[in-house]
Amino acid sequence: MKQARPHVYPTPEEAGVRIPRHLVADRFRSGFSHALHGGQITEVAQLRQSFREGYRAGKLYLKALRQAQGVVAFPVLGRIRVRARPH
Repeated sequence: MKQARPHVYPTPEEAGVRIPRHLVADRFRSGFSHALHGGQITEVAQLRQSFREGYRAGKLYLKALRQAQGVVAFPVLGRIRVRARPH
């Protein structure tokens, strides 16, 4: 049986995203990578501006990549069941 190739995610530089000078580059790269891996912001350290900006850039990169590939994102549909109980 063939083993699956590990996913290779681009760095911001490889994706053509420029890191602003006023941000911490390592945190920006970390946020960008976190977004590409599908993570969510769940920790206090992830609220720092450099991480958030990298995260946002990663999400925007994914959106542009999907759009270029012709992937259409549909709105999330769900069902809610509500019952009223008599008092």
